[in-house]
Amino acid sequence: MLITGGSGFLGKRLALALKDRYEIVLGARNNKQNALASQITGCTVIPLDVTSIESVRDAFRRYEPNLVIHAAATKFVDLAERQPLECIDVNVVGSENVVRVSIDSQAETVIGISTDKAAPPVRNTYGLSKALMERTFCSLNGTAETRFLCVRYGNVAWSTGSVLPIWKRMHESSGVIRTTGPEMRRFFFSVDEAVALVETAIDRSDEFAGRVLCREMRAAKIQDVLDTWIEMRGGSWERVEGRPGERTDEILIGDLELPYTRALEIGGLRHFVIAFNDRAPRPMASGLSTASAERLTPEEIKGLIAAEPSEE
Repeated sequence: MLITGGSGFLGKRLALALKDRYEIVLGARNNKQNALASQITGCTVIPLDVTSIESVRDAFRRYEPNLVIHAAATKFVDLAERQPLECIDVNVVGSENVVRVSIDSQAETVIGISTDKAAPPVRNTYGLSKALMERTFCSLNGTAETRFLCVRYGNVAWSTGSVLPIWKRMHESSGVIRTTGPEMRRFFFSVDEAVALVETAIDRSDEFAGRVLCREMRAAKIQDVLDTWIEMRGGSWERVEGRPGERTDEILIGDLELPYTRALEIGGLRHFVIAFNDRAPRPMASGLSTASAERLTPEEIKGLIAAEPSEE
């Protein structure tokens, strides 16, 4: 198995969770983080820049992966608005490179890691780049021997670029957390839940090929998470000017996707399967956003904050 973006927060957790089932190769372009990933996971780690198709070919030629988890991405919403070419290079061209080489190498299955920001209506460049990845993967499924599918996440707590590590740096620096939108609501996902969704996609890739798989997630108001942080760790917070590309609520299943989305239960949990061009026999009746989703309890918010990884 090859995991692109493998030195990142999710890549390392996937490696730790799956290395008993697969021979794992982690590929990423930050060699400092690669060394850390090697120490943490004990897996093979290689330099890999998905923006270079030759770099991707080198990795496939040497390790011949049958299963690819494409987690490499530029994730910062505001950076993608200011530097859209970087976002497109990594998230669109990088995904295209992984697709082309996977097909050429006859890899069995490729799973793309996507985001709720890809759901319509798309608000920012980052979300648009991930929506293009979803469409590319799903459209090319069935055109070759390689299976393609995606999983769609909310915010993975403590992942790189998410609010919790950013708040931690602010808190340690000044004791004051600066927030652009305390009224905003976001889906929050533990890393264990994120890994479990990928495992479901792997185990049922035949069933979900050409589709996007996500699972029901609960949401929290940013102010509630901030207040809980202050209760647990002290300090204070203040509002600052908003950033480009932000919106008050995030959407997991957009209204335009409803005719093509079905709900099903897996392991006692409600999941959703989106097939962009195939109407569902029993489509969902209403979309799912942070405005309508069930709320995380105060204890669950405390659990997410307390789950800070020691090595990050």
